[in-house]
This record gives sequence, structure tokens and C-alpha cells, in this order.
Amino acid sequence: MKLILALSILFLSCIHGVSSDSRFFTAMYSLGDSYIDAGNFLIMAAAMVPAVPVVHDKLPYGMTFFGHPTGRLSDGRNTIDFIAQEFGLPLLGPSLLNDSDASKGVNFAVGGAPAIDVDYFEKNNIVQFKLLNNSLSVQLGWFEQLRPAICNKTETSGCEGCFSKSLFFVGEFGVNDYNFLWFAGKTEDEVMSHVPTVVQNIATAVEGLIKGGAVYVVVPGNPPLGCSPTMLTSRSGPNTTEYDPMGCLIDVNRVATVHNSRLRAAVVSLRGRYPRATIILADFYSPIIKILRNPSHYGVTEADALRACCGAGGTYNWNGSAICGMPGATACINPSAFVNWDGVHYTEATNGYIADWWLRGPFADPPIMSVVRY
Repeated sequence: MKLILALSILFLSCIHGVSSDSRFFTAMYSLGDSYIDAGNFLIMAAAMVPAVPVVHDKLPYGMTFFGHPTGRLSDGRNTIDFIAQEFGLPLLGPSLLNDSDASKGVNFAVGGAPAIDVDYFEKNNIVQFKLLNNSLSVQLGWFEQLRPAICNKTETSGCEGCFSKSLFFVGEFGVNDYNFLWFAGKTEDEVMSHVPTVVQNIATAVEGLIKGGAVYVVVPGNPPLGCSPTMLTSRSGPNTTEYDPMGCLIDVNRVATVHNSRLRAAVVSLRGRYPRATIILADFYSPIIKILRNPSHYGVTEADALRACCGAGGTYNWNGSAICGMPGATACINPSAFVNWDGVHYTEATNGYIADWWLRGPFADPPIMSVVRY
């Protein structure tokens, strides 16, 4: 185990910094949710009246790399942080902070953001609380507002030229849409019925960016939500047929796989309509399954494979009354020995593996590095 941990640390050290002389992309722009949020949720929550309670504005969030909380929902960097570093770009700051040079990129992602507009979930009583107005369409609006400033700072004329070497991320989206429905007690069929709308909204967003000049767009699918400590705890039951051999929830993961299948079809369709654009389908599902099937290879003990690093005990180390960042919850000593960070999000170590597999394969179609041209 010590040798495996040493090898894992060595691998991560190679991808934590700029691991090549890649400088093809000159900017990155990301839309998404809490998997890649860099602080927009904290900014929006503080502006709400009354203010929305938050827990990730304090340690142990950020403990591994930054040494302090940054608004990221992890112990350290998220996937796009690793990818930005690969291309020598700064870590993307939150768009709502308005203090960074947007010509090199900005992060529009917000924790809790759905693909479907938030008023749908509120008006249909799917959620019993006020949601932040942070959906995919809202984030696209923020990007459109910032577009003139971005293009004016570049050396090229016109927005089509100024985005020719920009890497866009649209998602992951869908996790929050489905979570709202699962936690509202909806059946698998009811959750599944929303998949076409979620995927269509993602495809429409990608198409809009391409029409506006985007050339390189990464579209991540959904991870296996049925393997998350939050979902496993909340939907636990005595019927063992609900679980697959890894211990994950079959029905929840089935929705994720259907989502990913439909998303792939949508990307193929977009490629046919916009052959000059490079649309990369990033597989978010298979990397997690790969690690869970052979956890010891990644320095994770089998007993901890489905447990959160930061929590307050229980089978999966997740307790809704004492989640990470709240009194009673503590973080593990070595987050890199865990797949999951806080019950929902992943550790920096997991994010590093995912980023590398998206950059170099095999879990991106095509791998990001394969489209780099000099």
C-alpha cells in the first residue's frame, strides 16, 4: 500500500503543475455547477436576502493545495484547474468577482446550477426552498455580457477570431436537475422523463457558443451519482437488488447512463452540423467506475471507496445534519486516499485523474491533447 500511495503521489505531482510546454489554448471559459465552481456560489449566496447559508467558505475546503478555502467544493483543485495548468493558463476565477483579466478565461460555473431554469423546479414544488438564479441559460447570459470586453482585449478583430484558441467547457450539467427530482421523491421514470430536456438545453448552449465563435468545446457527461455517499445514504434500503456489485444504486446510475447516451447522440448531431468546430465529449462516468473497480491501484482502500473523506460518520461518512464544513464533521488525514471528498464532490486526487484522462484519453472523445495544433 505504501508503494501504491507513493506512486499515486508521484503521478499527481506530474499533473499538478504544467506538465508540458502546451500553449495552444490562450484562454478557457467554463459553464457548470459545483464540480467546477471557483467561488460564484459564495458570491451569490452572500447577496441573497436573507443570505443563503454556506459551509464551504471555511477549512477543510481547500486544505490540500491552497491551504485555505477558495469557493471550490473540494480539498483542492477541480478538473478544469488541472487542465488550465496543462496549458499554462491561470486558474479560472469566478466571473462574479470581476477582478480578473477575462481575456485569459473566466469561470461562470455556480454550485447547484441546473440545465433547466430554476423557476421550473420552484413553480412545480419540486424544491421547497428558494434556488439561486444560476441555471445554464443564466450563465450563458453572463458570458454574452462579458463577450465584448473579452474581444476588445484580444489582438484579433471580431469575436469569431478572438475565440479561435479558446477552450470552452459546458458542464457537467444535469446532476442538479436529477438530484432535485430524486430528493423530491420522484420515481425513476419521473426523473428519466426530464433527461431529453436536460440534454437539449446542453446541446442548445453548445450550439449557441459555436455560432458565437467557439471552436473548441468540451461537453462532460454525468458521473455515477448512484455511487455518491450522499445518494447512498439518502436512498439506502434493505432491498439489496437495488445495488450493483460495487455497491452503487442501480436506478440512479441508470438515469446517468441514459443521460450520457443521449448527450453523445446530441454531440454527434452537432458535429455533423458544425464540422469546423471541435466538440469533445468528456466521459465523467467511466473514470469514477474505473477507480471504484480497482481502488487499491489508486491508493484507496476498498473499505473507503464509497465513503466521503469529510463527514460525520455512518456507513458512507455522510450525515445530512453535519455535512463537511459544519460542526461535528471532520476531514480525513489523507484526502488522496479517498475518491469522494464531501459526499457529493471529488477529492483533488480524483479530479487530477479525471483531468489527465480527459487530456490524454481514454475518457474523452477525442482527447483534448489530440486536437492541439502548432
